[in-house]
Amino acid sequence: MRKRLVAEINVVPYIDVMLVLLVVFMVTAPLLVQGVLVDLPNSDAAPVAAEQEPLIVSIKADGSYWLERSGEQRQQSLAEVVDMVAKVLTQQPATPVLVWGDEAVSYGTVVALMSALQGAGAASVGLVTEPPR
Repeated sequence: MRKRLVAEINVVPYIDVMLVLLVVFMVTAPLLVQGVLVDLPNSDAAPVAAEQEPLIVSIKADGSYWLERSGEQRQQSLAEVVDMVAKVLTQQPATPVLVWGDEAVSYGTVVALMSALQGAGAASVGLVTEPPR
């Protein structure tokens, strides 16, 4: 007597692979969100929707400048930040530029940064704030 062929798909290995991938993504997702610790001022302004990934320039309380692009952060001088922003905006002119200014940084420092960014070719520079508690 001959054995009949079984035409069924065994889905158990696929479920195992899916669960392993789920665990990997659950562990790595919180690690992808990083940033420079900046104490942002509070504001009632409505959030702005952006179609493109923005360039984020941060000013920490000690006055140091940080540039974030595609999840990568580097401390740089003001001249280096302006040069990098100009290079990015030359290739992608629609890229939004956002400034994260620490609450302890003087208003003049933030305005000087915004002016330098506009000189680098940023059509508009946005300020990031936190909603009031």
